[in-house]
Formats: sequence, structure tokens, C-alpha cells
Amino acid sequence: MKILAFSDLHRDVAVARMIVEASGNADVLVGAGDFATKGKGAGETIEILKSAKCPTVLVSGNHDRHAELKQMCSRWSDGHLLHGQSIVLDGVAFFGLGSEIPKRNDEHWNEALGEEEAAKMLVDCPHNAVVVTHTPPKGYADLQRNGAHEGSVAILNAIRDKQPILNLCGHIHFSWGAAAQIGDTQIVNLGPTLNWFEV
Repeated sequence: MKILAFSDLHRDVAVARMIVEASGNADVLVGAGDFATKGKGAGETIEILKSAKCPTVLVSGNHDRHAELKQMCSRWSDGHLLHGQSIVLDGVAFFGLGSEIPKRNDEHWNEALGEEEAAKMLVDCPHNAVVVTHTPPKGYADLQRNGAHEGSVAILNAIRDKQPILNLCGHIHFSWGAAAQIGDTQIVNLGPTLNWFEV
């Protein structure tokens, strides 16, 4: 299976069109959150992504409104917005969890989960899946400009326990393009670019 993945479009319609154009060569398209900016404008890129030429797996980011994305995806037969759920596509399990974990930003538009709540939602993550999270695991592909690691402990523990094939994430802009390994799991902080994987 060929996976095309990205994160953090933040209303960039030009990149969204580039992704849709490339999706003809993919079996599954993955978007790891932040289609909007500060809670606004998600529809600008989601409407373009609905033209993708393959099934699409999405999670919401901290800049998105999950309920709004759910509504936008409700009539998209090949679009799957996951938040604590999994889906099997061509024999491969995909699990998704959105939001910022834990909450680090007090702005009114910021959507976040606490570590405990996230851990409960990660319990149902299947073993050997492709795990799509907006937030990276703590200590891996999560380095901020100031040197702080701002990933999630709950996601890190789930990766150690469930050993997914991949953890595709975003959120920390300074770490876009960073990759790491936990056991058999490859972690990649995607960014708004074309990222290709084979599983």
C-alpha cells in the first residue's frame, strides 16, 4: 500500500491542490490535522481534498473545530475523520487521534485533550496499525525552537504498547520533516508537503 501523507495545511489551498493532484498515485491519503488557522477556514482546504483520487484518513488539529470537520466529512464517502477510532482499508488498520495533547495553549480556539483523556481514547488502538495523530509522541519529532519537547506521553506509551507500523503526525512546525524510531515504529512529523510511505 502506498500512503501519501501531510499535516498543517493552515488554509494553504495551493498545497491542497498539489496533494490532490499527487493522490492519483496513492492508495490512501492521510491528513494529520490543522486544516484551519485559529479555528477558521478549514473548509477552504477540505473542499479541495474531497477531490482526492483515493480513500482519505483525517484527524483534527488544535486549530480545527472537530465538530465542524465531522460535519464537512459527513457526506464524503471516501473521507474518514478518526478521533479515537480505527478503520481498515485494503487490509491495513488506521487509527486516528486529533487535538493538541496535552493542552499548552490557552487561546479560545485551541482544541486540546489532557493526557489522561487521550490515554483512554488510545486503548482501542489496534496493534500494528498506521497511527495518525496531530501531536507527536513525547521526545520524538516534537522539538520546539526553544529546545522543549512538546509531544504527548499518552501517545508515546501507546506506541510502545501497540507498536504501530507508522505514527504520522504534525503540530510542531519546527520539527516538520523530522523522523524517529521507537522499536519497530517509524515516527514522522509531516508538515505541508508530499510524504510517501509504503506499508
